[in-house]
Amino acid sequence: MFEIEFATFAAIVFVFALVSRRVERLDVTAPMAFIVAGMLFGATHLFNASINNEVLLLIGSIALVLVLFTDASRINISLFRVNAELPARLLIVGLPLTIAVGAVIAALLFTNLTIWQAAIIGAVLAPTDAGLGQAIVTSERVPVRIREALNVESGLNDGGSVPFLLVFLALAAIQEGVEPPSFWIVAVEQVGIGVVVGLLVGIAGGWLIRSATQRGWMTRTFKRLSFLALAVLAWGVAGPIGGSGFIAAFVGGFATGATVGEVEEAATDFSEAEGELLLLAVFFLVGVIATSLLGALNWTILLYAILSLTVIRMLPVAISLIRTKLRRSSVLFLGWFGPRGLASIVLMLVALEEPALAPLAPQIATIVLVTVILSVFAHGISARPGAAIYARKVAAMDSDAPELRAVSQLPARQRRMSK
Repeated sequence: MFEIEFATFAAIVFVFALVSRRVERLDVTAPMAFIVAGMLFGATHLFNASINNEVLLLIGSIALVLVLFTDASRINISLFRVNAELPARLLIVGLPLTIAVGAVIAALLFTNLTIWQAAIIGAVLAPTDAGLGQAIVTSERVPVRIREALNVESGLNDGGSVPFLLVFLALAAIQEGVEPPSFWIVAVEQVGIGVVVGLLVGIAGGWLIRSATQRGWMTRTFKRLSFLALAVLAWGVAGPIGGSGFIAAFVGGFATGATVGEVEEAATDFSEAEGELLLLAVFFLVGVIATSLLGALNWTILLYAILSLTVIRMLPVAISLIRTKLRRSSVLFLGWFGPRGLASIVLMLVALEEPALAPLAPQIATIVLVTVILSVFAHGISARPGAAIYARKVAAMDSDAPELRAVSQLPARQRRMSK
């Protein structure tokens, strides 16, 4: 059924691979190239839109599950206490504020939405994707404390957005009269069951991995694959019994990492090639689907997308960083580099499966996809020059500036292309 789509995508990957180094020198990122390729093919109407939505949800969900699990498995509580000030502020204060500001502005701009429908948009577009600004998280010219803040925030805020989304979906359904008032209990059950399944899979699986490793029963390759298997297992078990697979994957990753102990980079990374292939498939399909939604694009959607990448992101970041004594340039830098990517795409698709949002599906999909596409290009293009400009600001700082504070025993974090 999907032969044409798969063959087309494989051909594009092959052609891009042949010129990837030359394209990289032009500051054209792979997500940018694949979105454009998807839009070109989408304009030909060769692809079936319903098939594309189905495939996008499956591929995107698997990629997000693996990212949630691997990010959570790397959390080291003892080290996090030492190095957590900036990412903790961004997650505990910045994330809820971002959702709230996004919801308020969506409600003001899109007057046909209820407050809970607007809040769904705020929650979907709250997670960030540091990988879309790869030049930032890998640049040694950017202080390690700033890089780690962006990277840790990006790794954890997608899991933090899911509970908000589930609650807002329940409240929106109740408000529309699609579901009975008790429907909000289902949202709470999804979170609770997801947590329980994640803990059971993570603790049991982590104990088995640790025991097998100590006995010398596992090869390095299959140790890595065992982590991926646990991620999919937590996701696959939680869904059918009424839980959130994404929460199960996130909690399962944390429980696995805590049980296994020191988590090797090789054990938790799904390989660069495998991960990038999944992510490029997502961006290609985003481009294909986006062409069918251009009719719903208007100035309010474009304005919201711009505000989502600026005011809605930067104001909460600035508030969350009060009293950190960071320079204004650092606050602006942290505020700007909050790209939207994989998590927003998948959470949007999950949200649109709810009957209460069916009449609004084209509008919500257009808002989210326009924001993601704008982010891919804006952050991809600005990452390298932005890092260079900020590096010059850093060079002029005093040696005792909080940005330059020594960070002890930073936990290893994956430097992936995209979340």
